[in-house]
Amino acid sequence: MLYNFLAPLANDFAILNLFRYITFRCGGAVFTALLISFVFGPRIIMALKKWQQHGQPIREDGPESHLISKKGTPTMGGLIILLSVFVSTLLWADLYNRYVWIVLLITFGFGLIGLADDCMKVAKKNPKGLPGKLKLLLQGGLSLAACIWIQNIAPAGYSSHLALPFFKNILIDLGWLYPVFAILVIVGSSNAVNLTDGLDGLAIVPIAIAAACFALISYLVGNLVFANYLQIHHVPGTGELAVLLAGIVGAGMGFLWFNAQPAKVFMGDVGSLSLGGAIGATSVITKHELVLFIIGGLFVMEAVSVILQVGSYKLRGGKRIFRMAPIHHHFEKIGWPESTVVARFWILAVIFALLGLATLKLR
Repeated sequence: MLYNFLAPLANDFAILNLFRYITFRCGGAVFTALLISFVFGPRIIMALKKWQQHGQPIREDGPESHLISKKGTPTMGGLIILLSVFVSTLLWADLYNRYVWIVLLITFGFGLIGLADDCMKVAKKNPKGLPGKLKLLLQGGLSLAACIWIQNIAPAGYSSHLALPFFKNILIDLGWLYPVFAILVIVGSSNAVNLTDGLDGLAIVPIAIAAACFALISYLVGNLVFANYLQIHHVPGTGELAVLLAGIVGAGMGFLWFNAQPAKVFMGDVGSLSLGGAIGATSVITKHELVLFIIGGLFVMEAVSVILQVGSYKLRGGKRIFRMAPIHHHFEKIGWPESTVVARFWILAVIFALLGLATLKLR
C-alpha cells in the first residue's frame, strides 16, 4: 500500500525513492510485523485464555511431562502471526503483484483450515480435530487453485517445468503431472511444519529461517541481473514475495517472545499449516521446489519419521522404529530435556538452510 501510494511520488520527493527498493520494504515489513506481535500478542493471548479455559488438549500418549508442564496453555497463537503478516504485507508490498496474492491465498486459506481444526480440538477437548482426509482435501483444493493461477502467469516455458538444483540449464517438463507435483509440495510443506510444531519454540525458529532463505531466493530470482550472475532461472515479479516473507520473519520473532519455553501460547494448526503452505507456495513460484527439501530438511526429517513409524507399525505387526513420532518426541523419551531438543533442532535447521543456499552458487 505504501509502495503503491508513495513510490509514484519519488520524482517529486527524493526521499520517497526508498519505497522503490525491495530491501527497504523488507526491513519495514520485519519491524512492522514485530511491532504488531508485541502490541497485540498479549491481548490475543488473554482472549484465548479466557475463551479456552483449559487450553489445548494434550496427547495422553505423549511424554508424561507434557501432561503437567503444558496443561492449560492456550492454542491458536498463530492468529498473532497471521495478523502481523497480513498487515505488514498490505503496508509494504506491491499490491498489484499477483504472486503476493497467490501466497496470501494459500497462507490465509490454510490458516482457516487450521483454525477450524483448532476450534474442534478445543470444543471437543480432543487433540485429533478435523478428520485427516477432510483436511487434506481442503488443502489440496486450495493448492490446485493456486497452481492453476501460477501456471497462467508463469513466464513462457516455466509453467509446467521443474528446475534442478546444481544444474543451470536443465528444466524438466512434467506436463500435466506438474500441478500434481506442486500440490504435493505445498500440502506436504504445510503438514511437515505442522508435525514439527510439538515443543515450545521448536517450529517457529526453523520457519523464520526458511522464510528468510526464500525471501533471499525470491529477491534473486526476481532480479534479472542477479539471476543471470548466479545462473538461476529468472521469474519476473517474484521479488515482491521477499516483502511478505520478511513479514513472516518478523512475525516469527515476535511470536517466539511468547512461545519460548515455558510457552504462554501454542501456535496451533492455524499457524503451522498456514506458514508451511506459504513457504511451499513460494518454492513453486520461484521454481525452487527441490531446494525446499534441503532448506526445510528439518521438516522433512520430522515428516519422514512419522511415515516410517506408521509404516513399521502396520507392516511389522505393531513394531515401532522410534519410541515416539514425530522424532522430537523420540529424543524426549530417551531422556533429552525439551530445551536441549529444541536448541539442537534449531542448529540442524541452520545447517539445512546453509546447504540449501549453497545450491544457488554451486551450478
